[in-house]
Amino acid sequence: MSKFNSIGIAKDPKDTLVVVAMSGGVDSSTVAGIMKHEGYNVIGVTLKLYNETQETAKSKQCCAGQDIMDAKRVAEKLKIEHKILYYQDKFKKGVIDNFIDSYLNGETPIPCVQCNQTVKFNDLLKEARRLNADALVTGHYVKSITKNHKTEMYRGIDLNRDQSYFLFNTTKEQLNFLRFPLGNLLKKETRNIAKKLDLNVADKPDSQDICFVPNGDYASVIEKFKPNSFKKGNIKDLEGKVVGVHDGIINYTIGQRKGIKISNKEPLYVIKIIAKTNEIIVGTKKNLIKKTIELRNLNIMTNDDKDFKKELFVKVRSTGKLIKAKINIDGESAKIDLLEYEQGIAPGQACVFYSKNNYGYKVLGGGWIKS
Repeated sequence: MSKFNSIGIAKDPKDTLVVVAMSGGVDSSTVAGIMKHEGYNVIGVTLKLYNETQETAKSKQCCAGQDIMDAKRVAEKLKIEHKILYYQDKFKKGVIDNFIDSYLNGETPIPCVQCNQTVKFNDLLKEARRLNADALVTGHYVKSITKNHKTEMYRGIDLNRDQSYFLFNTTKEQLNFLRFPLGNLLKKETRNIAKKLDLNVADKPDSQDICFVPNGDYASVIEKFKPNSFKKGNIKDLEGKVVGVHDGIINYTIGQRKGIKISNKEPLYVIKIIAKTNEIIVGTKKNLIKKTIELRNLNIMTNDDKDFKKELFVKVRSTGKLIKAKINIDGESAKIDLLEYEQGIAPGQACVFYSKNNYGYKVLGGGWIKS
């Protein structure tokens, strides 16, 4: 019987080649250090995804110029090969254009999911295979368990860092090639390992913004690429009465309260965005409560159909809680009946499915919220 190494491959580490996606942050740098320390052959790969402006260079983002230099220094410290891939065009088409179109359609996009599914787990994965790597290793906080050459994904044990929501669209084939060594670590443990390895990024702050959006100002990004997108339109109440005027639907998201600028005895929130008629619908907080969600473009990750017969949970935003739910799948669509009330569910966000077993909360897949 074959002896498996620490990342579940039937080879000695010294005979195993891994590509580590190195963003220049502490997580991916530590992963590269762990792999090197365990005796694997490591190639670090850093992606240049966009041409940063003065604003993006100063903000707390990943994949900017300073991050590329930090990744290079870590690779030199660890004495591993390091490559930089210039993916600006791929990133613009696969992520930025999608982000802008989604806002113009009245949705609230998640560019990190698009990034994982395009340049990271598609183009970078192809590069790893071209290099004859045995696995692509990343610094995401998710657990993966491989049995019989099939990998399943679970929430990371550090629930403040768990990134399973952002990886729901990973295909089964991609998952079998990916490895996530940080899934069983807390963030503070990762930083301690980085300090023991004497990495220059051990105390580097985490990236907080969307990488191509300086200081969270997404409207400025849309204005830069599509300056004609800011069209005035009506703000209506739930009865259809015009109660105000907006300066462009891209300035609003579902559940938003600030910036509506309409006086009312109860605070008003954005309930719906209708791109076709360029309208914002507002109502009170109780109008945000939803119990049914329609999904499109499903991706199922689990290898076991029995998972859907267990108690099921969904997550409808990256910072949200797990909600008990019934999931009714119809091809690539699904209807979700929430067994608990939830507020501010926005089209364009993801709804991710989970079930619980002895290993923790398993990611079954998910879909994009349509309505």
